[in-house]
Amino acid sequence: MDRLALNNGVNMPLLGLGTYGLRGRDCERCVLEALELGYRLFDTAQMYGNEREVGHAFRCSGLSRGELFVTTKLYRSRASYAGAKQGIEASLNALQLDFIDLLLIHEPYREAEEMYSALEESYRAGRLRAIGVSNFNVSRYEAFLHACMVIPAVNQVETHIFFQQRALLEVMKKRGTHMQAWSPFAAGKKDFFSNPVLRALGLAYNKTPAQIALRYLIQLGISVIPKSSHRERMRENLDIFDFHLHNEDMLRIRALDGGKTLFGWY
Repeated sequence: MDRLALNNGVNMPLLGLGTYGLRGRDCERCVLEALELGYRLFDTAQMYGNEREVGHAFRCSGLSRGELFVTTKLYRSRASYAGAKQGIEASLNALQLDFIDLLLIHEPYREAEEMYSALEESYRAGRLRAIGVSNFNVSRYEAFLHACMVIPAVNQVETHIFFQQRALLEVMKKRGTHMQAWSPFAAGKKDFFSNPVLRALGLAYNKTPAQIALRYLIQLGISVIPKSSHRERMRENLDIFDFHLHNEDMLRIRALDGGKTLFGWY
């Protein structure tokens, strides 16, 4: 699995498994199957209600903690300094981990700066290896930086071929924050998997439209966390590191950008 170095030197896999919508035994099964296939980055959140199941799957796998990269997020009920401190402990306990690799503030709450102070304290104490934010647009991200002692390592945002967020990507590159794409398949909206450009490129590279879409983001320097509950699709999503899109093909995909969110976050 290819990795990238975050702004503090911590290495993070470029591709992981998103767990939104996975619950109970089905969540545990998916995480265990992903681990068997070679996934090492797993993205969860307090809002998803599955941290306990994700953590249980890790323990059942028998893999050492050092092999895993675990991301989770604090949500609205933790929107204060004290709430964030309690939330950090709640996630550590639910996941049954001594530390979390990456902790994010799930949305640009009004109290995000206050919450982030608690994240910075836990980061300095070694309980969080990296910290960041999620769903922050350009203006909110730039305003947020003024209150930070630790520059966010990651901003996890809606990013896919129809909403590529290139302006945000460039701003964050200058500041040292990495962009990570949630819903890199746009949840199948706008006939994503039947898109003529993706299909044509898939035939040319002997890959699926999904693999072309993921490879495009990876080549832009954006990590991805596609969700799937199907073993073969998990395998397919992982199989994107053995080819490289040519510049002219990157430009063809770039032209698909509509510049508008498909989920109403921005």
